[in-house]
This record gives sequence, structure tokens and C-alpha cells, in this order.
Amino acid sequence: MAYLLADDGYEVSLISFDYGQRHRKEIDFAAICAQRLSADHRIVDLRVLTSLMNTSSLTSELIDVPDGHYAEDSMKQTVVPNRNAIMINIATALAVTKGSKFIATGVHGGDHFIYPDCRPEFILSQSQTLKLANSGFIDQKFEILAPFVNKSKADIVALGESIGVPWLETWSCYKGGDIHCGSCGTCFERREAFEIASVTDPTNYATRPVFTDPR
Repeated sequence: MAYLLADDGYEVSLISFDYGQRHRKEIDFAAICAQRLSADHRIVDLRVLTSLMNTSSLTSELIDVPDGHYAEDSMKQTVVPNRNAIMINIATALAVTKGSKFIATGVHGGDHFIYPDCRPEFILSQSQTLKLANSGFIDQKFEILAPFVNKSKADIVALGESIGVPWLETWSCYKGGDIHCGSCGTCFERREAFEIASVTDPTNYATRPVFTDPR
């Protein structure tokens, strides 16, 4: 998303959140992206909330990260309650402080199965609420940009390939190991997206379970 917005001419600033997630190394990859784009990158420490949001496999070492596709019921274990609302509100506070007209989130159509805070109605509602919450201080044309909210990961891969996204400098895996595990929900959908988009996947995976193209 950051590469797309930069390609579209936006002045991009990145904000990452450390909420005690297993895959904290995603923040390191965000830093690489910011460096490539010559963009400001801020990291917000939300680890104080980890103990309050410990029912997810992403924030509790006592719960295994499930393998498989997002559409599977087991993926509900990866839901971090109200995560996107918390992050969006903090990002908006920064936007108001900086005088920015937009914030952006990379939620996508494949998230709709299990993540209520990745759906179009949530994004629209949050945009309206945040304008009310900051009335008089925020640009009244303010909106949350969500360019992928109705797109599949395959759509995103095709678009990213067309603008030269350096895929080896991106991270998906929920388990946060040395390399992508290849079997957790995000790895599974990453591999699936490249195959459906007919784009060569350069990612190094620990395992490559058999994938059947649903087309």
C-alpha cells in the first residue's frame, strides 16, 4: 500500500505498532520500506495492551498459530480484539497533529471472513466517527484510504508487481521465524496470491504445502 500511494503521488509517512505480536519483525520490514521511499517511520509501543488482548494466538505464546486458509474457522484464533480501531485512532491523532488529510490502511477483501475491523462498513464508520471526534481540528474532507478493501491478495500481488514492489523486502508470516513458515494463514494466502496472479514468488518458505488453484 505504501508503494502504491507513493506511486500515486502521495507524500507518505509510515506508522507501525508494537503490540507484543509474535511477528514483530514485520516492523523491521516496514522500516526498510520507509527507507526505500525516503519516508518518515514512527513506531508506537502498545505492549502495555498485550495482557489485555491475550486471547489471540498473535499475542499469547500459550496459543498456537493455526495453519491453513483464512476461510477456515481455526483462523479466528488470530483475531486481536479491536486492533485496527486502536491503530486507526492513534494514526488519526498523528494525522491531526501533522495536518494530514488522509490516513491509509492495507486491509483487503480476503480479511472479511474473520476480521470485522477489515470490512468496508467499518472503514466508512471510522472515517465518519473520527471527523466528529476531531471536528474543528481535522480537514472535513478527511477519510481513511483503504485501496485494497475490496481486492483479493492476488489483485494486490498483480498491482504490486506492476509498480515494482520488492517482494523480498516484505513480510507476511504470523509466526515470525527466520523465514516464512509457509503454512500459517498469511503464508498460505501469500503463496496462493502469487500463484493465482501468475507472478513468480521469490519468498523462501520453510514448507510448501500443496496448493490447489480454486479457479
